[in-house]
Amino acid sequence: MSFRVLKCQILCLFLLSFLQVDAQSIRKDYREMTAYEKTELVNAFYAIRSASPDRIIDMANFHMDFFNYDNIDPSVLDIHFNLPDEPEKEIFLAFHRQFVFEMEQVMQEINPIISMPYWDSSEDQSTTSALWDEDFMGSFNTNWGLGRRLGQYNNLPSPSEITSMLLMTDFFQFSDFFERQPPHSGAHRWVNGPMITSASPRDPVFYLHHAYIDKLWHDWEEIHHTSFYLRNDMIRYDGTYVFGGETLPVVDPNDILDSRALGVFYGEDGLAELDNYIVSNIYNDQEYFYYQFTIEAGSNFIAPPGSRAVLESVNEVILQPGFLAESGADFLVAIDSQTPSELLSRSSIASVKREKNYFEELDLEQVWLWSEGDVDPHDAVVVIKTFPNPFDNHITIKLDKKRDCVIEIYNMVGALIKQEAFEFTDTLEVNNLYGLAPGTYVVKVVDSIGKTLVVKKVIKM
Repeated sequence: MSFRVLKCQILCLFLLSFLQVDAQSIRKDYREMTAYEKTELVNAFYAIRSASPDRIIDMANFHMDFFNYDNIDPSVLDIHFNLPDEPEKEIFLAFHRQFVFEMEQVMQEINPIISMPYWDSSEDQSTTSALWDEDFMGSFNTNWGLGRRLGQYNNLPSPSEITSMLLMTDFFQFSDFFERQPPHSGAHRWVNGPMITSASPRDPVFYLHHAYIDKLWHDWEEIHHTSFYLRNDMIRYDGTYVFGGETLPVVDPNDILDSRALGVFYGEDGLAELDNYIVSNIYNDQEYFYYQFTIEAGSNFIAPPGSRAVLESVNEVILQPGFLAESGADFLVAIDSQTPSELLSRSSIASVKREKNYFEELDLEQVWLWSEGDVDPHDAVVVIKTFPNPFDNHITIKLDKKRDCVIEIYNMVGALIKQEAFEFTDTLEVNNLYGLAPGTYVVKVVDSIGKTLVVKKVIKM
């Protein structure tokens, strides 16, 4: 007989030490997140970016530096494109599983309720979906100057492509197809901006995309149970890489073939099934699993003596036969009935500032592109720097290459107040702006055929 914990039957249980507790995770489609989870996720990215050292920059640079060495020095270990010719170097799926987990763990040090959501790019393909809302992933495009061009390359996978891929039986053939074809590469190309380059972890949506990639690998492994690697080590996670004075853990890719090895589960369609897992507290002093819909624990989900874990839902937790919390385990089942104001009191980052923090320009001659031959390296990313911002007398705009273009400056009611043409230059400077009233303006750069290259907000002091 199963045991149900319903919202109407139990008061919310709340740990006073909530913010000091780390967590494991139930990852879910971002559309299944609560408003609180979305806010905390976005704030966590801002908090991590504003810390010193900046882990987002570090992870993006590492991904860029070790993206692919095939045409440079084949003896160097790298992350991408090792199949089919170099299976002895292959780590694509395992590396990115650990990579997303690293970022998720950093977030959970800030707030243990956070888990990395996933973006199902086979179903959610609109440029106006909630994923790109200004209070969610759209915030970073504005404040970090990502320059996304959603949908410019329409390579997102179809549900039937996903289904067919999951039927592939050979692991290396599956991994090679997965990496190079639309189920993985399509979102990198479709989002564009940094996502279409080897510096893709600059864009937070990279982690939502790769959480989905990880889910699909989990789904494939649940069917076939034949994942394996010839290597027993991975760059970054080989015991030699140090970030912020801390050496990152040693990870054998064959030890994380099952996402449950990291305490990671996937919720889908309102149900998170937790099974075949022993609470070990290897990564965290207390493991925390949060999902607003139904959590169902059973089939050898075990909390042994001395372990600490929490299952918390907004609606329902079901403890099925096969679930076991042994004597001496610190195990809590809870229903979250917190009000929005009470939720904010649980957060250490509720007041984080979502500030502008642009990345340095990418040298497009030095980055790899997710391309199948139809991407012009010089058109893949329009890199733009606008300075100073706030401005006083002048605005200088730096483009990625020389162009014929026009700068248009609008006030916030949409009136065109200044226009200036430039011929074959990558440095656009507009002077004599003393007469503009203090406030916010929009700068628009249009090329010689009328195509809008960039639209940015600037502030007049």
